[in-house]
Amino acid sequence: MNAEKEKAMQQLKTARGQIDGILKMIDEGRYCVDISNQIIAVQSLLKKANMLILKQHLNYCVKAAFKSNSGEEKIDEVMDILEKLIGK
Repeated sequence: MNAEKEKAMQQLKTARGQIDGILKMIDEGRYCVDISNQIIAVQSLLKKANMLILKQHLNYCVKAAFKSNSGEEKIDEVMDILEKLIGK
């Protein structure tokens, strides 16, 4: 596993732990703003993990596809992901 995937895995595991904490906060009736702040923190971790996975995809999958003259399809895949990220 490469460095980007390892970092993404760690961030996703951290996010999973935070989600468990959020569920506990809700169950305990904690203050809504505190819960919302924790949800925002998890969203940030998920975005960072996604960016690491995309970086890995560009560095390995897309690069390999261009070497074998099939890069256009990979570009379309990345564009689809970017459109989802920016909300188009």
